[in-house]
Amino acid sequence: MKQAIALEVMLSGESVLLTGPAGAGKTFVLNQFIKLAKSEGKHVSVTATTGLAATHLGGTTIHSWAGIGVADYLPSGFAEHLAKGRREIIEKTDVLVIDEISMLHDYRLDMVDEACRLVRKKDIPFGGIQVVMSGDFFQLPPVNRGDSRGGGFVVHSNVWHELDPTICYLEEQHRQDDDTLLDILNALRASDIRRHHAEALLARVDAAPDDDTVLTELHTVNIDVDTLNESKLKTLGGDELFYTQTTTGSANYVENLQRSVLAPSVLRLKKGALVMAVKNANDRRYANGSIGKVTDFEPTTEYPIVEFRNGRTVIMQPDTWELRDGDKKRASITQIPLRLAWAITVHKSQGMTLDAARIDLRKAFVEGMGYVALSRVKSLDTLFLHGINRMALQMSEDAANIDVRLRDRAASDRQKFAHLEQVAEKRASSPPKKVKSASGWADKIEKMRETYPNAYRPWTDEQDDELKTGFTNGETVQSLSQKLGRHEGSITMRLQKHFGEDVVGG
Repeated sequence: MKQAIALEVMLSGESVLLTGPAGAGKTFVLNQFIKLAKSEGKHVSVTATTGLAATHLGGTTIHSWAGIGVADYLPSGFAEHLAKGRREIIEKTDVLVIDEISMLHDYRLDMVDEACRLVRKKDIPFGGIQVVMSGDFFQLPPVNRGDSRGGGFVVHSNVWHELDPTICYLEEQHRQDDDTLLDILNALRASDIRRHHAEALLARVDAAPDDDTVLTELHTVNIDVDTLNESKLKTLGGDELFYTQTTTGSANYVENLQRSVLAPSVLRLKKGALVMAVKNANDRRYANGSIGKVTDFEPTTEYPIVEFRNGRTVIMQPDTWELRDGDKKRASITQIPLRLAWAITVHKSQGMTLDAARIDLRKAFVEGMGYVALSRVKSLDTLFLHGINRMALQMSEDAANIDVRLRDRAASDRQKFAHLEQVAEKRASSPPKKVKSASGWADKIEKMRETYPNAYRPWTDEQDDELKTGFTNGETVQSLSQKLGRHEGSITMRLQKHFGEDVVGG
């Protein structure tokens, strides 16, 4: 199914599974749908199975939204004991979006359904909410742990069969432009890896970039990622600059959001650092996953200047991630949308498109992990392998069986909604409605300066002297913040620059 038709099916009010291979544009279509549905006045609750996936869409986790937490069963009296705010969100939701559906257990989808029926007092699937699920069952599966209830993919749930969602199977490819790599990825999905596929991958083990290009590395475990990034940053000369995030919202919501934001709470950079953008720019100068190098720092603000591989040089200003619960904003984090990019985990790379990558699959430990990693790049020419194990080429047998059924069902659903092609063509030919742009970073700075008059202003020599003298005389960060009119995080960052991290704790 084409993206435009899938969009119209969802806008028509159908409950849907939006699926297809990596690079088919699922998140792109989902974002379009969310924007248009909201513009029509619908209450759209945007969720995902992991906090990381939720931040890509500006939502919350499905577990939090439904009030089920990490429980394996709904407790008795669930609806009566649910917080009033949680109940109101479920009651007024018109559309429930659940992204990365492959990672949700079947029994948890049944729990979400049960919660919606109880709260909305309607004994129909999800209490009558339109449900839009998105994901690819060949990617990371639900994780079963020994101390909790086991389960499988959501297609095995009771509510799946009762809901009977329309299958929108996207097949156009918007990432890979290399027939050989596409053939390998399709062979993986079909569990039909042949000798020539394996040989093509193994040939990339000894491959090296033509020049001195520094590549992002994908690793399967966190410790390998952290070790590499730390060691690479230490090898660079020059001053190290710190950027501390600012937050709004209660501590528990901020903590939930923090686990999902790829930008670190304290970003440490040096000139020459390899970095990755971790958010899409509104002006499209960079995208989530774009790789670049810090070439300098803007003199006035000390914001990093990054030269991206697409040829654009950008002064990276802070951006904001929000934790939204229905229409309510629970928390926000503002930070420079960058992270060190010498290495990243395969798990956190899901959803990204990388210009080039060196991938280590020698420790792959779950089905689908190799597929996720290999599908991040556009061609074999930009893929460089440390090594690969047998598990990296394994795909879920259950996912393969599900995929056959989904493709058969998608073919009939495509015929059923063929009449929407004209609607899609009409929407494509209509000029887009002008949407009032959200307040920019300048407005956020102005708001911040109501509390901190000198926020993001250049430090003068006089202010630096006052800061160092005050700290040496035992003044607290809080008192220095009030005296100098700057956020406590900014005070700490400046003190660390002058006195070092060992003397000034974060």
